[in-house]
Amino acid sequence: MPKVDVYSQEAKVIKQIDLADAVFGIEPNQQAMFDAIVMQQASMRQGTHKTKTRREVAGGGKKPFRQKGTGRARQGSIRAVQWRGGGIAFGPTPRSYAYKLNRKVRRLALKSVLSTKVANNNCTILESIKFDAIKTKSFVEMMKAFNFERKTLFVVDITEEFDNAFLSMRNVANAMMLTVEGLNVYDIANADQIVITEAAAIKAGEVLA
Repeated sequence: MPKVDVYSQEAKVIKQIDLADAVFGIEPNQQAMFDAIVMQQASMRQGTHKTKTRREVAGGGKKPFRQKGTGRARQGSIRAVQWRGGGIAFGPTPRSYAYKLNRKVRRLALKSVLSTKVANNNCTILESIKFDAIKTKSFVEMMKAFNFERKTLFVVDITEEFDNAFLSMRNVANAMMLTVEGLNVYDIANADQIVITEAAAIKAGEVLA
C-alpha cells in the first residue's frame, strides 16, 4: 500500500507511514460485512417483548354459562384466547436474539470495512489525540480544522494518553471514541469518517493481520 499522510491536531501533514496491506488494503468482502452488521444489530435487541397467556390473565375463574342448552359453543373461561381480553396464543416471550459468527468471518468483516474506509478516503491518520486539559472547545476546534461535521469515529490505542480528549468530546455531537480492542464493524460502517491515531493504526495492523 502507498504511504499515507499523518496529520497533527492542527490538520497539518507532518510525515507519512505505511499501513498494513493485510488490514487496510484488502478486497472488501461485502457478505462478511453484512453478516457482521446484522449480528451486531440482532445482539442489540432487548428482547423484552411479552404477552400474557390464558393462565396469566386475571379473572375468568367462573364458567361463563352452562355447558348445554344455550345453543352456543361450550366455554370454560372468558380468559380463553378466543375471547376479547383473554390470553394470547403463541405470543412473544422474552428471549435473546444474540448469536455468534465464526472468528475468521468477524476478522474478515473488520478488515473489509477498514479497507473500504481507506479506499474511499474516509480514513484519517492522526499523530495523537492529546489535550492538556478537559475542554470541549479545544476538541471542537480540532474537528473544525479537519472539516469533520458528520459522524466521526476516533480510534486510539489503550496505551495512549487520551483521557482528556475523551472527556472533552462527550458533549460533541456525532463524535465517538473507541480503542483498538473495541473496534467493531457496525460503528466503523456507521461513521462517515474514521480518525485513527498512528499508534492505533500500527497496533490494528499487527493484531488483525
